[in-house]
Amino acid sequence: MKTSKKILASAIASLAILASCTEPKTTGANASGLNPDQFADTINGKATALYTLTNANGMEVCITNLGGRVVSIMVPDRDGKLQDVVLGYDNVAQYADRVNSPSDYGSSIGRYANRISKHSITIGDENYELVPNDGDNCLHGGPTGWQYQVYDAEQIDDKTLKLTMVSPDGDNGFPGEVTAITTYTLTDENILDITWEATTTKETVINQTNHCYFNLNGDPSRVGTNMELYVNADNFTPSDANYIPTGEILPVEGTPFDFRTPKVLAEVVNDTTFDQIKNATGVDHNFCLNTYKDGKGDDTEVAATLYSPETGIFLEVFTNEPGIQVYTGNFQGVGRDADILRKHGIKYPKHVSVCLESQKYPDTPHHPEWPTANLKPGEKYYSHCAYKFSVK
Repeated sequence: MKTSKKILASAIASLAILASCTEPKTTGANASGLNPDQFADTINGKATALYTLTNANGMEVCITNLGGRVVSIMVPDRDGKLQDVVLGYDNVAQYADRVNSPSDYGSSIGRYANRISKHSITIGDENYELVPNDGDNCLHGGPTGWQYQVYDAEQIDDKTLKLTMVSPDGDNGFPGEVTAITTYTLTDENILDITWEATTTKETVINQTNHCYFNLNGDPSRVGTNMELYVNADNFTPSDANYIPTGEILPVEGTPFDFRTPKVLAEVVNDTTFDQIKNATGVDHNFCLNTYKDGKGDDTEVAATLYSPETGIFLEVFTNEPGIQVYTGNFQGVGRDADILRKHGIKYPKHVSVCLESQKYPDTPHHPEWPTANLKPGEKYYSHCAYKFSVK
């Protein structure tokens, strides 16, 4: 009888530990002012929640499993005051409403980040028609990409959140059943570390990224063009009027895209003498990172930085990917977007933020000479991006 009681007690303890690992950490007030109740819902038949990561320095990251979206990142400024440095909504309903409040804010994009031209890919002898959602192109995995789906969430501890997605064969036209895992870890070095892993049952293409919109000023009601951007890239891939790469790889030297020394964004985003900026009304381009050499990316070397002289907050980006998409919020505050209320009732203006998306080059399936996005059965996709915050 004593043995049975011990076994029962052990089983109860194990269940308690399991529950503590899978339930969102929603106790206590969030530094961001977000209400976890506003993220508790059922979408596409699956439960959504707000998960909170914290570290020893008081830094806080809030994430919802709808789209694996980073909702807030609270980091200290030069005066020690916590600032929310990413854009988003303060409720899951707006994230889910793609008609009245469309966005990719903070999401874990899949299957394929960025654009694939003509919504088609060829793998081996097989051609696959994808579902277009950007004119004739497939953008961010199609109209029901992973950023609009509910991930299965497991909060490992106060610092780590594991999100799992099983994407069926034929999802938005892509071949293969894919099991994908996104892991967010907040370290005591003030790093938001993100890894993406995936396997497939058929050869397919995978290109995941995080789509945080950064405003290091802590005030997204005002434009963010005072921020200074550095990109460790000698070259970029120019795009046509539909944001599709032309297939060229051109040097940044002698262009406004030379961010090899930090530039204030105000000097760049309105330079209509450069057709690439004129077409995009800002920067919306892939940069070929110098940190990627001989088919391998060095994620210990800085790929890009962003700095706010207003708050002193400094962001460094590290990745093993060959490219990084720099997007300066060119569609924010334009047309009906100007009237949408975001977190804490704020309306976002144009050029309020900067996205720094680690990735394979856009439209890679149509450019076999570029680093491949193909994934075969038996292989494991692995992508890594780390956002490190400090003050200077």
